[in-house]
Amino acid sequence: MTPREKFIMALEGKQPPGRVPHFELVFFLTMEAFGRVHPIQRQYGQWDQMSETERDLHRRDIADLYVESARKYEHSAILFHIPSGWKSDDDTVRSLEHIRELSGQECFLMLHGDATYSLPSGERMMEFVERIADDPQGMKDQAARWVDGALARGQRLKSSGVLDGFALCSDYCFNTGPFLSPAMFDEFVTPYLARLTAGYREMGYYVIKHTDGNIMPILDSLLSTRPHALHSLDPQGGVDMAEMKRRAGKQVCLIGNVNCAMMDTGTDEQVVESTRYALKHGMPGGGYIFSTSNCIYTGMELSRYDLMLDVWRKEGNYPG
Repeated sequence: MTPREKFIMALEGKQPPGRVPHFELVFFLTMEAFGRVHPIQRQYGQWDQMSETERDLHRRDIADLYVESARKYEHSAILFHIPSGWKSDDDTVRSLEHIRELSGQECFLMLHGDATYSLPSGERMMEFVERIADDPQGMKDQAARWVDGALARGQRLKSSGVLDGFALCSDYCFNTGPFLSPAMFDEFVTPYLARLTAGYREMGYYVIKHTDGNIMPILDSLLSTRPHALHSLDPQGGVDMAEMKRRAGKQVCLIGNVNCAMMDTGTDEQVVESTRYALKHGMPGGGYIFSTSNCIYTGMELSRYDLMLDVWRKEGNYPG
């Protein structure tokens, strides 16, 4: 089976043969690993001035870097991040087509596709709170328009035939709990997340819902929207893999939850312990994809990721 096929099996709650699938939301350490700048960190302010030949060379270079990263670190899936300066989904589709040319059906391909309210930035937090208090219907109307736009885009992308699904990456929670109370979450987010997920599913896409932090107070709401998977199951937010497997493992695929804090500032022994805990409690019965509790971010030691993967390669294998 291809890595993509195993990834899809896990998303569907099944147990694929061999090693448990693995991917990362982002692998930022491409400079250290390959001597190449990650696409997110590239600036394309002069994109419109480039000839089509220049643009296609950039698209091919980006596609090659994604495939090289996936093959070296055994990622079963690629989340394509649209570089700054690109204005058209056509450029994104062409890059995805280049990835398919290089890798065939080797990897599951997805894009960002959320359209729900996320935890607001510090600069916008008061504005967000005031709008919810003063104009709740206006906020709901805007949420509905955002979902309409995302689904229309999903339909346009469907004709390309290269996309397998979407990662919904609006964050809802601090480490202490969700920004909105569970009741307000169910008023301003849950119905729109449910409609977005249902719309993507009807188009044949797989849906992975990402949010950091302590999701436990809104876990039932998240599950009710029927994503195929939940990511990142953040231990820094008190999300325990054993409890998640018990409460949600039969309803949704679980993705995570190796502690990024330990990856960055902990000891090697803590990294190994966190990796083993995620594998031990996530793997049984399938419906699990191995990853960190966020991503492999800039500043992390690449050796820590190698250590995590070493444990996975030795201990993340289903019998038979």
